Amino acid sequence: MTTILAFLLGLALGLGFYFWQQRRLQQQLENILGALYRDDSNISLNIIARLRRGVALANQHQEQLENSLQIWQQLLQVAPLGYLQVDEENQLLWCNEQARQLLQLDRWQAGRLRLLLELVRSYELDQLIEATRRQQQPMEQEWVFHPTGTDGAAMSQLHPLTLRAYSWPLPERQVGVFVENRQPLVDITQSRNQWVSDLAHELRTPLTSIRLVAETLQKRLEPPATRWVEQMLRENDRLINLVQDWLELTQMEKDPSTSLTYQNLKLRSLIESVWQSLEPLAQPHQLSVVYSEPEPIYLRADPSRLTQVFLNLLDNSIKRSPMQAAIRVEVTRFESGDKVSDETGGTQSVVQIDVIDSGTGFSEADLPHVFERFYRGDTSRRREKTAMNSELGSRSQGSGLGLSIVQQIIQAHGGTIQGRNHPETGGAWLQIILPQ
Repeated sequence: MTTILAFLLGLALGLGFYFWQQRRLQQQLENILGALYRDDSNISLNIIARLRRGVALANQHQEQLENSLQIWQQLLQVAPLGYLQVDEENQLLWCNEQARQLLQLDRWQAGRLRLLLELVRSYELDQLIEATRRQQQPMEQEWVFHPTGTDGAAMSQLHPLTLRAYSWPLPERQVGVFVENRQPLVDITQSRNQWVSDLAHELRTPLTSIRLVAETLQKRLEPPATRWVEQMLRENDRLINLVQDWLELTQMEKDPSTSLTYQNLKLRSLIESVWQSLEPLAQPHQLSVVYSEPEPIYLRADPSRLTQVFLNLLDNSIKRSPMQAAIRVEVTRFESGDKVSDETGGTQSVVQIDVIDSGTGFSEADLPHVFERFYRGDTSRRREKTAMNSELGSRSQGSGLGLSIVQQIIQAHGGTIQGRNHPETGGAWLQIILPQ
């Protein structure tokens, strides 16, 4: 009897526990399905029907997502840009056909995760992705990509490509990257520059001959006829300077390192020497230069090239400055707490040089283009510049390549230059950053 009671008690407890579990499971399912679907007609459905409806809705939503994903992948396949996407561990999730061709991703198979570094040996691309993931903002990078082949025959068919990548941070620390092939544009630019360089070489001889003839005529003519010959000589000199500037610019672009002769120089002495050569142009307008530096600063640079830089910048400041104005040259060296990292991972001290005048400054339309070749600013500034040139007397007009050459020289030294308007003077503000 005791055994039967114990059995019935155990059975009751088991059934009670079973029905309690069933009730609890039903309540959980109702809560889940209530979140998935709510019947607007307030007609209660049994739990199985509601479960089927929820599963059907989930399947329908998944199908829509898959169709949308397929459409976007098809669009990216025919896009003119390469596209690739990596996860938080830098495993390649997907790429389109353009990215396969540009980055030589033939070994990648859809659905098979592999580290991007195993497929593409590109330090610049890897660093771009890491910086985008770390800073969580879009970034841009341009570099020369050197494809790798599996054998010597394949390597001989591969050529370096100039690529530009645009990265974008995605959810779950993924990163998407669009890759653009810039090599056709680079080839066209190089071809154009070579053509112009060849033309400039051919122009030097006839221009020199024209000048010799004009000088001979000038000696044989009497005023006022000599005025026309003088005008012809000025225009001929302007063309000669233009040809020389262009040849110099193209030569520096081809191989900047070979066009520099490095020496240790004192920056203050170099700039004072430049100002002395320009002082005859500044005296009629009573212009002065104010040089400031916290301590004597020395640079290892090409003195002749830096002289060319400051001749151009100070000459432009003289042309733009009003009467009795001061042109400021401010030099600052960044100490240990303000160093910038170099490519080797170390640190490198830099020197900042600010050239500031009190003229009209750059117009907002001109600012993005001040270092472009042959860029012509707005007509009002051109008229003002022409009038200033005539007041300064015999100073000839520039070739339109001055600031382009300045930028090329600074970049050849591993530095940067930026143009803006100074908030205090309202004049032009050229800021140079050079490694010390």
